[in-house]
Amino acid sequence: MTRHRSATPTAPVVAGGLIGGFATARYSGRRELGGVVLAGAGAWCARSWLRSSGPGVMGVLLGTYLAAFGGSHGIAKKIGAWPAVLAVTAVASGAAYAVADPTDTSF
Repeated sequence: MTRHRSATPTAPVVAGGLIGGFATARYSGRRELGGVVLAGAGAWCARSWLRSSGPGVMGVLLGTYLAAFGGSHGIAKKIGAWPAVLAVTAVASGAAYAVADPTDTSF
C-alpha cells in the first residue's frame, strides 16, 4: 500500500492539544479536562499519521507528542509553565510538520 502525506495538517492539532490541554487544565482547575483535550488531539493525530505515513512514523510522532507533554513538566521548573509549554509545542509541532504534513500548501 502506498503511503502519502495527510491532506490535513496535523501540526496545528498538535499545538492545540498541548497548548489547549495545558490551558484547559490550568484555567478550569480540572487536570482531567486538560487530559481529555490532550488525549483527543493526540488520538486524532495518531490516526492521521497511521493512515498517511504508517505505524513507524506514527509511533515516532506520537512518542514526540507524549515526550513533549512529559518534558514540559521538568522544563517548567526552570523557565516557567507557559514558556515550557510553548517550547515543547514548537518542537512537537515542528516534527509533525516536517515529517507528516503536506508541503505543497500555498497561501
